[in-house]
Amino acid sequence: MTNTPRLPRRTALLSSAGLLAAPAVADAQPVAGGRPVRMIVPFPPGGAVDITSRLLAERLGPVLGQTVVVENRAGAGGLIGADAIAKGDRDGSVIGLIGVTTFCALPFMHSRMPFDPQKDLTPITQITDGALLCVVNAETARRRGWTDFRALITWSRAHPEEVRMGSSGTGTSSHLNIEAINRFAQAKILHVPYRGGGPAINDLLAGNIDMMFDVMPALMPHVESGKFKAMAVSSGNRLSLLPEIPGMKDFADLGLGNHSVETWNAVATAGGTPAPIVQRLFEAIRTVGQQREFIERLRPLGYGSVLSESPAAIARLIQEETPRWRQLVEISGARVD
Repeated sequence: MTNTPRLPRRTALLSSAGLLAAPAVADAQPVAGGRPVRMIVPFPPGGAVDITSRLLAERLGPVLGQTVVVENRAGAGGLIGADAIAKGDRDGSVIGLIGVTTFCALPFMHSRMPFDPQKDLTPITQITDGALLCVVNAETARRRGWTDFRALITWSRAHPEEVRMGSSGTGTSSHLNIEAINRFAQAKILHVPYRGGGPAINDLLAGNIDMMFDVMPALMPHVESGKFKAMAVSSGNRLSLLPEIPGMKDFADLGLGNHSVETWNAVATAGGTPAPIVQRLFEAIRTVGQQREFIERLRPLGYGSVLSESPAAIARLIQEETPRWRQLVEISGARVD
């Protein structure tokens, strides 16, 4: 059996473990003639990308010396928001967080795309990395005897499609991950796509769905409150932040020993934006990404602050990651149309 390709973090990136002196940007010219910069969030308020975008925006404005306004443009697994960024003016006035799946996976799930992520978007820098966290409604777990992830998988096999997993949309890393788990572990979990992580979390809290496999920032507060029960992480190994939560290698007996999905987000702007503007944005975002407060706000939520060495470096990472995500799409059989 051929298992999901491991999607590793890149070591040639500046991580929160090695803070460098921030570049001087105070004397640089403002982007977009000093007009407000729109930060597009491709998902609704309340989800992980939204939380991260707002943390970045409130610190980026003072560094740029101009206003940064957050605008949620949700739908189609992040495609609508990404399309708005791709079609923005080429002056740095429209930026936003784009996930690895938009860059590297969505083109292989759509017969037609409204834009080409690798041509019509200019990546500026990676900003975060992390793994997906599996959580279940704690009351549902108690009632159905889901003491751990293994029990959940076993129950799903005996009750096909009665376990409902919400995601932030079709084609997201959460969707690809659960389809691969269904295949490798012979599980029978039903994927239920939402227009973002926030609505899915609300339905999980209400018991309308049973579980989620998603990035951690919006999930951890509910784990800590006891409303959600954490079951596993999507990375092969356990995370240092949550050492008691098993990774996929702990479930080798279920066929998941070689399965690993790790995610990242990058800040991007419209394709064709002049290099000096991209560099200005890169330096400003790099300054924010190295701020200790920004790093500390991300870490308890399960995100690391990870910055590319240059705009060219994030472009190379996208090229390198694309074959891996294409294979994951093929393995999962996920199609949007």
